[in-house]
Amino acid sequence: MAASASSTPERSGRRRSFTLGTLLAALWVPLATAGGVVTSWQVQSIDSDWVDRQQAECRHLPFPKAEHVAAWAGPVLGLSAVVVCVLLARWFRRRHGVRLAGTRPGLVAYLGVWPGVLTIPIELFLLYATYSPVDSGPVLGDCG
Repeated sequence: MAASASSTPERSGRRRSFTLGTLLAALWVPLATAGGVVTSWQVQSIDSDWVDRQQAECRHLPFPKAEHVAAWAGPVLGLSAVVVCVLLARWFRRRHGVRLAGTRPGLVAYLGVWPGVLTIPIELFLLYATYSPVDSGPVLGDCG
């Protein structure tokens, strides 16, 4: 049994080989986190442009569908980053017997998921704000 203990990758000094899927999953986490923040940020600019176009044309315009897409994309990307990170952590523990932060791809995923966890409430609030009715609506100004 002593020979099998010394042949583990941690003790023998051999490097672990990771599949392309593992590397892509580890890189997905920070990219999805950043994508969720960027698309949620775009909700505000899409809404501002919509209000400006209504004021310029002096009439109410239909609500932009791009705002709905951007509002849903933020939380979906943020939550997918967390789910992929949790699945990756379970896979590393089961397959290699190490913690997520014990490997380079795992460390990338681990460090990339925490900003996502912190921004998910903001992304959910922007999704709520997209669907909440605005009582006063955009002020069209003096169109007469």
